[in-house]
Amino acid sequence: MKTLTKIILKILKWLGITIVSVLFLMFIIPILFPGTVSEQVKTFANKHLAGELDYKKTHFTFFRHFPSLTVSVDDFLLKGSVPFQKDTLLSAKEVAVGINLKNLIFDGEVKIDEIYVTDAVANVFVNTKGQANYNVYVSEPSQKPKDTAKSGASIKLDLIRLKNWNIKYHDLSAKVLVDGKGLNYEGKGGLSEDVFDLQTDLDIKTLDFSLDRIYYAKQKTLHADLITRINTDALTFVLRKNELRINELPLKFTGFLSILKDGYNLDIKAASAKTTIRDMISVLPPQYLEWAKDTKIQGNSDLFFSLKGRFSEAQNLKPDLKARLLVKQGFVSNAKAPVPMNNLNMDLNVDLPDLNTDKLSIDLKNLSFDLGKNNNFKAVVQTKGLDNIWVNANVKGAVDLQTLDEALGLNEIDMKGLIDTDIKANGIFNLDKKLFPKTKGYLNLKNGWLKTSYYPNPIQNINMAANISNTDGTFKSLGVKLDPFKFDFEGNPVFVNADLHNFDDLLYKVRAKGTLNVGRIYKVFAKEGFDVSGLIMADLSLNGRQSYATTGQYSKLDNKGTLILKNIKATTETLPKSFFIKEGNFRFENEKMWFQKFFANYGKSDFALSGYLLNTINYFLERKGTLHGKFNLNSNYILIDEFMALKSGDNTKKSINVEYAKIENPKSSGVVVIPKNLDVSLGVNARKVDFQGLGLNHLKGTASVNSGQVYLKNTTFDIIGSRMNIDARYQDESPITANYDVAVKVQDFDVQRAYKEIDMIREVATSAKDVKGIVSIDYKLKGDFDKNMNPIYPSLEGGGVINLRDVEVKNLKMLSEVGDDIGAKAFNNPDMKGVNIETHIKNNLIHVDKFTFKVSVLRPSISGTTSFNGLLDLWIRVGLPPGGWIGFPIVVTGTHEKPKIKILSKTGQGIIEALYNKKTNKVIREEQRAEKKTRKQQRLDRKAQENKAKSAEKQIDKNLKK
Repeated sequence: MKTLTKIILKILKWLGITIVSVLFLMFIIPILFPGTVSEQVKTFANKHLAGELDYKKTHFTFFRHFPSLTVSVDDFLLKGSVPFQKDTLLSAKEVAVGINLKNLIFDGEVKIDEIYVTDAVANVFVNTKGQANYNVYVSEPSQKPKDTAKSGASIKLDLIRLKNWNIKYHDLSAKVLVDGKGLNYEGKGGLSEDVFDLQTDLDIKTLDFSLDRIYYAKQKTLHADLITRINTDALTFVLRKNELRINELPLKFTGFLSILKDGYNLDIKAASAKTTIRDMISVLPPQYLEWAKDTKIQGNSDLFFSLKGRFSEAQNLKPDLKARLLVKQGFVSNAKAPVPMNNLNMDLNVDLPDLNTDKLSIDLKNLSFDLGKNNNFKAVVQTKGLDNIWVNANVKGAVDLQTLDEALGLNEIDMKGLIDTDIKANGIFNLDKKLFPKTKGYLNLKNGWLKTSYYPNPIQNINMAANISNTDGTFKSLGVKLDPFKFDFEGNPVFVNADLHNFDDLLYKVRAKGTLNVGRIYKVFAKEGFDVSGLIMADLSLNGRQSYATTGQYSKLDNKGTLILKNIKATTETLPKSFFIKEGNFRFENEKMWFQKFFANYGKSDFALSGYLLNTINYFLERKGTLHGKFNLNSNYILIDEFMALKSGDNTKKSINVEYAKIENPKSSGVVVIPKNLDVSLGVNARKVDFQGLGLNHLKGTASVNSGQVYLKNTTFDIIGSRMNIDARYQDESPITANYDVAVKVQDFDVQRAYKEIDMIREVATSAKDVKGIVSIDYKLKGDFDKNMNPIYPSLEGGGVINLRDVEVKNLKMLSEVGDDIGAKAFNNPDMKGVNIETHIKNNLIHVDKFTFKVSVLRPSISGTTSFNGLLDLWIRVGLPPGGWIGFPIVVTGTHEKPKIKILSKTGQGIIEALYNKKTNKVIREEQRAEKKTRKQQRLDRKAQENKAKSAEKQIDKNLKK
């Protein structure tokens, strides 16, 4: 017994010594090696990371991720690669790397074999050009031999653990958005090997996925148990064991993914076989899941999915997508339902080659259900293509909407009424070619009634009888009859009768009458953000043929009636804010739609319109029709800045081009985007117009909008106390680029006031700060606007004349330097009254034609070239008395701030013009001082540049006249 006690005591003693030793080593090792580890990890990060890296505090310990020895940094921040150096790629509360203890103690080397990242936010972004922000890791060139003699940090990973991540992947080139929150990930394997198996355990609390702005998953939970074979040399990922669960729906994946230089190659197959309809429903949007909890749902479902091929934006390659959904013998019933939904069956196949919607093929082989005897529905639909759509459809059914409502147990909506339909269609649908499938059928709704939980009053007495027929597959034989379509809402009856024939040259007879409270209708359907209680009141009778308006046979038209809008909110996809139509009274009279009263606001801007639109019916019928009209526009205030496409506003339905431009240029305002389908002339009278801080008062003139361009003709306004006359043309090229031509004439222009109040004057005419008095300007310019709608100076072309009518020029540095060098102080205060200065602009250079002025008894003349960046290459001839017939030359080079004077010299130093790419709106090369050339070569170069500038000025006149 004593021996046993001694043995136990010895074991406990050595165990205690061992534990204490281990604890001591765990405490002392971080103290012994802090410099080695910290320095090598920092060197490794600086050497291998292209993005800017920042963090606050470091820790070297065993106890943060016991028992691993880790180097941890707090408040980690990593910015993206070019061109996203200012954007955050990854931020985290803690980033830690595990250190291989053996290599550290015995070799003094830092081998990183584990990575831990906690409480992180990652933003992975690919722009429309395919440039990504995640290319921050710089690997060593493989052709270089390894330097085994040099110690340093290296990566040989066996474990990656990510805890509580929010990650967003937005690929604008592929139009893909993945947004995951509450991500936890653990990956194990020999991650540093050339080929290894990565074991993955992944959980995401909520996941959103959209393609081309259409959400296919919203707020889904996801769990993945994966084994992926990774080949790091070929950057290939082979899916070996891949079990995925989205909410309650299990999915199994097989296939591979290879990362290529300009994209990726993949072959992925996914299946959710032999699952239940309830499992399938679990992936529906969250608002439908509560309904499913209280509803009895039975039946089987199968889902198959594949994505195969290459993706390369540069080569315009995209993979093929295929999907199939099968639902068999479904049963849906609410506890209160007198009759369940029985025999629910669906067989849907989708084929999307090259992810090209023009090749989209949809085959709904069957969608059917019944709600008891004589209460059933069946649809078979096949389509191919999108612009040129082949359709084969057979839809037939008679359904009692109240029975359907009760069977499904819908909580948010109550329906009543009998709906009966029988439609058959077969053929091509193409708007451009005016083709329509051969069709025969009807859709009838009797005694309809609709009420939602969002609004207390129902839409009732809904009756509709619609018939459609087409006998030969063209628009000519297409007929649609709507007799009647009517309903009551809050005591106001609305009815529409329509008889339409020959859509090739539409023969129409339409009668519409009623009052509709638009704001309340939107509340019925829970449309959020519609904060206007708008009214539409109509009493219209339209009778005629489409060609009567286009061929001028107005006497055959019988269009009459009124349409009144009040307090209506409207948006367009290219403007950031909504138009608020306070009142719009419209009268229809044959070919014209008259604006009798029209008052609207857009942000701070207000508009009153009177006039008419031509051919409105044809505009709404033609896919690419143009709206013609003539108006008078009066306004107290217009703020042009509000119309710039990327400005913030309440409009959430912007075009994809505008949306992506805003994502890529978050701090930019964009340019004003002009509608392409307008041909409208406007007589404009605006009391005040503001643009980029520049105030224009009492603007009057003629404006026209045509084919996406705006023209101003004989337009005048007051600016800084002067009346200016302007002809101009403006055209947007994208949401962030635009071009313009402008011809300006202004009398009695106060130079000092202009220099202080107008940014462009300070940029273009820097010497104006030394000039006081009144000038007149006659100038023509064309150029481009940048993404903040500021002029791009290297794009400017044109020229004109500035008349120094009554000016005083004092202490102009260049002239003062000339005066000092020749001993004529009068150059500090030259007499330039009445002098005309003609200049021509091209590629950031300003070419000055010869002009002469007075300096006491001297007659200097100046010509040459200067640049917007201040470079000088000017020739001055100082004419001596009497009359200035005899003189001597002076050359001025250097810059405006530091001019260089050479007396009795004719050899200047030229300026090489800037290079500007009009297609990309980029400055390829700024202007720069040329190498010294002979006098003859300088004259030839200057003449060539001046000729180019003058031809650009002539082109402006042509553009404005056209």
